[in-house]
Amino acid sequence: QVQLAESGGGLVQPGGSLRLSCVTSGHILDYYAIAWFRQAPGKEREGVCCITNNDGSAYYADSVKGRFTISSDNTKNTMYLQMNSLKQEDTAVYFCAATAYPWAPHLPIETMDTLAFESWGQGTQVTVSS
Repeated sequence: QVQLAESGGGLVQPGGSLRLSCVTSGHILDYYAIAWFRQAPGKEREGVCCITNNDGSAYYADSVKGRFTISSDNTKNTMYLQMNSLKQEDTAVYFCAATAYPWAPHLPIETMDTLAFESWGQGTQVTVSS
């Protein structure tokens, strides 16, 4: 069973930045796609962004486009989520996820299917507040 572990969450003021990391027990390139999701209190888990490793394409939810960047370091088996210009509405638990099976994102990314991803991290809390 592949294991994922997030880190890097915390409390940040509006307009600030955070970088989340997700270490995988497998090789990043063994996954067909890697993704970040988030879940705010009382809300459904929603897609934030993803990368499909077959062509390196990245997809973002409209709410984070231009502010968040997903990336990976294959030598460290680690994926990242760089979050800039954070807003209070970005407050949520953030989860990394991966799938080894062929998968194509369907827009909008916010509705990315959680069932398509078989490997999940435990989540890391991000709180944006003054």
